[in-house]
Amino acid sequence: MSVIFVLLAISILIAVIFFIAFIVSVKSGQYDDSYTPSVRMLFDDELVKTKKTSAKEFEKEKIQLNKQV
Repeated sequence: MSVIFVLLAISILIAVIFFIAFIVSVKSGQYDDSYTPSVRMLFDDELVKTKKTSAKEFEKEKIQLNKQV
């Protein structure tokens, strides 16, 4: 039974060590993404940009589309 307590204590200690290592690596910038901003301009065409329109503008666009059909 005492072996379970020893193993439990050791596993908690290892978990705490890994958690501290993770926090230190995050604070040092290990997981910062430096690649995506440099290639973001290549993929601008794929992004759908929506603009906020008021109800009046929406109705005008709807009427214009109906006239085209």
